[in-house]
Amino acid sequence: MTKYISLIFTIILFSTSVFGQEAAKKTGLQVGDKALDFKLKNIDGKEISLGSYKKEKGMILIFTCNHCPYSVAYEDRIIALHNTYAKSGFPVLAINSNDPDVVPEDSYENMKVRATEKGFPFRYIYDATQSIAKGYGATRTPHVYVLKKEKKGFRISYIGAIDDNSQDAKAVTQKYVENAIAAISKGEKPDPETTKAIGCTIKWKK
Repeated sequence: MTKYISLIFTIILFSTSVFGQEAAKKTGLQVGDKALDFKLKNIDGKEISLGSYKKEKGMILIFTCNHCPYSVAYEDRIIALHNTYAKSGFPVLAINSNDPDVVPEDSYENMKVRATEKGFPFRYIYDATQSIAKGYGATRTPHVYVLKKEKKGFRISYIGAIDDNSQDAKAVTQKYVENAIAAISKGEKPDPETTKAIGCTIKWKK
């Protein structure tokens, strides 16, 4: 009887663990979900929302920041993505959700400085409350969400990394974001639809 009870208890613990892990994996939005709208301040002081993109076919939404070495390593590639795909209807929109009390370098004022230094051609908006990062389920910088425009708004088509080599752009063999946009443009689903975002953790408010 004792062994039977022990076995039942073990099964319950295992089931709870598995379901808990699955729930953790599904935190935030998933591929196929309608994109969460927002109204956030751009570095020029203007408020930006998904509604600001009325003529676009989609969007490359990237959670990033100023200080993270991974974000810095990807800056030139992010600029190139915008310059290549904005003209075909898929502009980059960068969001900084880091708490400046944790990392002062990621303050709104320093966003302006970094954007000027690098000549960002895309909008760079500030998620001061961190509610948008939490809503999307973003955890890293950079963390990408490729959105596809539909009649009633934007829908998520791809989530994850920009490509398969965060350290060396010349050694990239899989350009996930570019491949996703190519698939969407053909009316197909990206393959893969999700990858693991590689970067620094978003610095949450204490």
